[in-house]
Parts: sequence; C-alpha cells; structure tokens
Amino acid sequence: MPTVFHQTLQEKIGEERSTVGKNMNANRLSQNIAKKHRVESPQGHNYPLKNEVLEDHCSDNNNANDLERQLKRALRELEQLKTQNDQLKSVAEDLRKVKLKSGGSSQLKEIEDRFNKIDNENSKAEVKDTCQAGVYSLEHELQQRKVDRDITEFWFYMNTKLERLKTNGNHEVAGDILKRAQDYQRTLRNDMQALYDTDEMDKWREKEGKELGELVQKRLHYIQNPKDCSKAKKIVCNLSKGCGYGCQLHHVTYCLITAYALERTLVLESKGWRYAAAGWESVFLPLSNNCIDRQGQGARHWSDPRNLVNEMAIEMPIIDSLHPRPDFLPLAVPEDLAPRLTKLHGNPSVWWIGQIVKYLTRPQPHLQKDIESVNQRLKFSGPIVGVHVRRTDKVGTEAAFHGIDEYMKHVEEYFDLLETRQTVEKRKIFLASDDPSVATEARQKYPHYEIINDPDITQSAGLNKRYTDESLRGIILDIHFLSLCDYLVCTFSSQVCRVAYEMMQTMYGDASPRFKSLDDIFYFGGQNAHNEEVVERHVAQSNMEIDLEPGDLIGIAGNHWDGFSKGLNRRTGKTGLYPSYKTKDHVTTSKMPLYHQVR
Repeated sequence: MPTVFHQTLQEKIGEERSTVGKNMNANRLSQNIAKKHRVESPQGHNYPLKNEVLEDHCSDNNNANDLERQLKRALRELEQLKTQNDQLKSVAEDLRKVKLKSGGSSQLKEIEDRFNKIDNENSKAEVKDTCQAGVYSLEHELQQRKVDRDITEFWFYMNTKLERLKTNGNHEVAGDILKRAQDYQRTLRNDMQALYDTDEMDKWREKEGKELGELVQKRLHYIQNPKDCSKAKKIVCNLSKGCGYGCQLHHVTYCLITAYALERTLVLESKGWRYAAAGWESVFLPLSNNCIDRQGQGARHWSDPRNLVNEMAIEMPIIDSLHPRPDFLPLAVPEDLAPRLTKLHGNPSVWWIGQIVKYLTRPQPHLQKDIESVNQRLKFSGPIVGVHVRRTDKVGTEAAFHGIDEYMKHVEEYFDLLETRQTVEKRKIFLASDDPSVATEARQKYPHYEIINDPDITQSAGLNKRYTDESLRGIILDIHFLSLCDYLVCTFSSQVCRVAYEMMQTMYGDASPRFKSLDDIFYFGGQNAHNEEVVERHVAQSNMEIDLEPGDLIGIAGNHWDGFSKGLNRRTGKTGLYPSYKTKDHVTTSKMPLYHQVR
C-alpha cells in the first residue's frame, strides 16, 4: 500500500512530465513538493504527513496517554525530521537545476528514484520508532518467550547430563564443565531479561497487567451485585468438599468461573465450614453486597447447560464429578481477553485463575490488620525467595520426599543470577512448612541466609490442628507471604504452592517465570486437557520417545525438568517422551460474556 508521501510524489512527478514540453518551471515543482509534504503543528513546526500503513506493522500505542512516552517519541521524530528535511532540500536543489530540454525526463526519473529511496527509508524508520515507542507485536512477544524457554530447557538438559557424569566417576572434568556452563547460563538469562525490559516494555507489562486485572475485578463485582437479587440467575456452590484449604479454595474458584461464564451470580453456602464454622465471610469479604443466598429459590443440579438456560439456580458438584464438562473450565481463558492476555503473559491460564482467587480472598478488616502486623513482626522485605516444603500427610501419598538441599539448590541459583545484576546485602528466604524440623535444618545448613519463618504458623499446620481457626489463619498467612516473594521454590503437587503462584500473578505484569517446581508442572485439579503444540519435527531416538510433526497437539502429562516432557500425541495416539523445546503451550479459549456494561 503506497504512503501519502509516495502518492503525492507520484502525482507531482507525473504533472511535471506532462508539462516538460510546455517549459514548466522546475523550481515550482520543488516548492509544491516541499509544501505538500509538511503540515504545520500548533507550535509552528513543519512535520511530514504520517505513514498510513503503520498499523500493518505494529499494534496501537496503548500508552498514548503516557506523557513521558510521548515526549520521548517527539524527540525521536524531530531527529528523523532533520534527516528527512536535509534529504528533501538536496533533491529540491537538484530539481531547480534541471534544464527542461531533451533528456529532462530521464533526469526527473533519477530524482524520482531518489524520492522513492527517501520514502522507503523514512517509512521503515517510522515503523521502527513506532514499535519502540509503543508495544511490540504479539509474534515478537511469543517468539521472545520461546527463546527464553529454549534456553531454560537446554540448561535442564545439560545440567542433568553433567550431574550424571559427576556421579559416574568423571567428577573433576564434569564439575569444571558444569561450572562454566552455569556462567554461560546466567549470562543468557541476563541477556533475556534485558531484552524483556527493552524500550520500557517492563513498564508496559505492569500497566497492561493492572488494567486487565481491574477490568476482570469490575466484571466480577458486576455479576456478584445484581440490581435485583430475587430476579438474578444464580450458581450455588457448597463448601463441604472434604479436602484441605487449597483444594476448597480451588473448588470455589471453579464455581466463580462457572458463574462468570454463564453470567450468573455465585451464592456460596459456607456455614459449618470445617475450617471456620461461621463460614467464608468470617475471614474474607462477602462475595456480594446484596445477594448472599438463594432467595428461597430451589436449585437444579448441573446438566447440559443448554437445558439450564431458564433455571433460576444451578447447584454445582465437585469438579471431578462434572458432566457434561463445559469448555470454559480451566485451563481455558475468556476469548475476548485472550489477545491482550496472550501478549502480556507467559501463562494466561494462571493469570486468569489468579484474578478469580484474588476476588474470592479479599480479606476482612481484622484479617488485613493481622497480615500487616505479622508483616512488621517478620520484617518481611525483598529480595526474598519463598520456599514451601510440604511434608506430613502428603509424603508417600500425593508427593515424593524432597530434602531441603533440593529446594536450596534453586534458591542459590536464583541469588547467583540476581547478584550479577544488583547488590544483595543479605540472601533471604521465607520458609513455609508443616514440619517444624525443616526450619531448624535450613538454619544449620545455610547460616549465610536469613530465614524468615513463623514457628506458630508451622505448629498450626500440624495434623492435630489442621481444621481449626488457628490453622486457617496460618495457611492464609503462609500463602500471602509466599505470593509476595520475588521467586517461588516449591512442589506444584501442593495446592498451597499453586495458590501462592496464582496470587503472585496479580502482583506483576508477568510473573509466570518466577517459580521452580520440584515435581509437577502447574495444573488445576479437575481441569480440561492441557495441550502443547509441536513447532519442530522430532524422530524418536528410543522406544521411550514419540515422533512429533509440526502442528501435532500433545496432551502433556508432565515436564521431567531434564530437557524432556512426557505426553500423548493426539494424532498418533502414542504416549512417551519428547524434547520440551520442540513444543509451545497451546492457549485454550472459551466464548464467555463480553460484559459491555462494565467499563
């Protein structure tokens, strides 16, 4: 598509050619071109007309109201204008010297070519400048995350292989290679972080994350506060699920997602809750200001949503018993938010779930006061790594045992990397566990660390106090402080760890990389299938691996954190290992209400 600059130029050159035989003054041509290619600003400066095809190259400048960004862009434009005007002056001077005689047309053709070159150069420069001043494209962000993931997976692979060499008798050689490889890895990580922050993209992510989060919170407030509760259609959720706090919170999360997807008001029936008999509202704000019960309405049990459209109230089962299973269940995100969210965040599903959890866990004033008091007592401050060690009833049933050294290895790696970018006066961790001996062991083995831990909270997490007001307070505080940490080391097999990670996403533009799980990848209990998409062909190298073709969907079962993941190739029906870097996450979307009423 030609630019305004180019179109005007072609018109004027065409006019000049048509009048060569009529001895038209060439000087008039140069003056007309100069006049047509400037518009006067209110300050009296002459600016060139804007390129009309910029929108094909870069996204709209979402920070148009940011004065600082506008000023910086204006300075860049002024520099470009100086160069452009110098070029135009040179061409105009040559036009004045053109003698309108035989051969004049060829001279004009030469000048036209020069104009085309200037036009192309300025178009490219302006596209580049617009990208820098605004937001990079979705493709740019996705490719950048892909490179980041490739670096991570390559390190997992190399680290695993070299550690095996060390234990198999090649200790000295493998140890030296591993040490040097760690230096390379840290440099690559720093380079990637610098790339993420280039052209103030870190500020854009913070702003975009905040705006998207506020939009979702407003939508949740809207559905939870209908004008007339008696006429509002409802989702009824009972908090009697027999499991721990994290599991129950995720149960209510799935209920609120359902309410959002069906544009209904969630009624949470929580009296007699095993953690607090007074119910959810004894620690968290009510989900609604004006609609907190069924209003005497009976509730129909979940079935095909198409048969429930006219039902005033629908009662939800636990997610594992849900049938039929709607497409809006995690890990799906709302279709209307997906373009912005996919550009913003490395794991859109976690961000979306985090926003739901944020609304559900808004603290009552007394709980907020307690949180602030504990924060002052612990002297909680960053940089700090959150470490959650789940023991007691989990070990041997739902998760394997992991010693404190396994956690601290990744804590060390985090601080080693951080100290290449900034000074860290004291390495600190916030340690949450249901086993009191963990803190004692950590302090003995890592005396150079400041270990922040509340022994009372640890005691309250014991099996003999698991379902008490004291235990509830302790687990809420643990999750809160874990979510405030700069980095999280834990096991995603634990609901507490996953809730902390979800809540962490609400505090940053993109906190998806701020974790290390010693076992599972992130998941939501009872979720629909989690798929990855193949981006590079792979031929199985052993009977433990599976073939991949670009475009294949892989139902991922887990990442082995050694460069390989395990999953089901939905095209071939085969299950096995595959190189993690040859896939990318497949974001699932669901058509949900657009909530035009909310701005």
